[in-house]
Amino acid sequence: MNLVEWLQHLMTNFGAGWVMWLMIALSVLSVAVMLERGWFYWSLRDDIGRLARELRERLRADDMEGARKLLEASPSAEAAVVVAGLIESDRGAKAADEAMQGAAALQKMKLERRLAFLGTLGNNAPFMGLFGTVIGVVQAFEALGKQGATAAKDSALTAPTEVMAAIAEALVATAVGLAVAIPAVAMYNYYQRLSRSILANTDALSHVLLAHLVGTPVAGKPDAEAEAE
Repeated sequence: MNLVEWLQHLMTNFGAGWVMWLMIALSVLSVAVMLERGWFYWSLRDDIGRLARELRERLRADDMEGARKLLEASPSAEAAVVVAGLIESDRGAKAADEAMQGAAALQKMKLERRLAFLGTLGNNAPFMGLFGTVIGVVQAFEALGKQGATAAKDSALTAPTEVMAAIAEALVATAVGLAVAIPAVAMYNYYQRLSRSILANTDALSHVLLAHLVGTPVAGKPDAEAEAE
């Protein structure tokens, strides 16, 4: 038995059923990821415009403690990043900026967690379905090929019908693959857009703090005029 015959024998023995069961299991897992990510992004919702205004008001009043309490009360990822900057604000704008960049990187990892699974599944589920279809087609034509010349002549009408039924059944695998891929790709794109929006809001809110720190001399350090004198 050569390699082609061995692979054909292997595919026809196992059939395409296991491919469809695998895709169904992956689809259940993808739905779980979608729901978990949806709940996570929902838990981070806040009015960032209002938060920025109130933060600016407290910073202009030099109420750093009030600004920190305001941000710590917010569930948003944007507030968590700016809190890291406020903690280092007494060391200057550069230190606060570095702290916020590090916090933003951590928040980005949290925002994009498990999204790679949705993207990978969305890209590969159609190919898995096509693989199941190919196995089904191989099975159909092998069954047709096993019929002898006499049997084929006697069943000239039934053989094509059986083959078409087998091919129709095999195409179900492709349909399942598309049914798994389309929601995964749609939700992956949606969550990626949400993640980019949150990170953009984080950058905007961070600059509210940096603008205040740049215009405020660091305690215990001379400003530029004092250094020039």
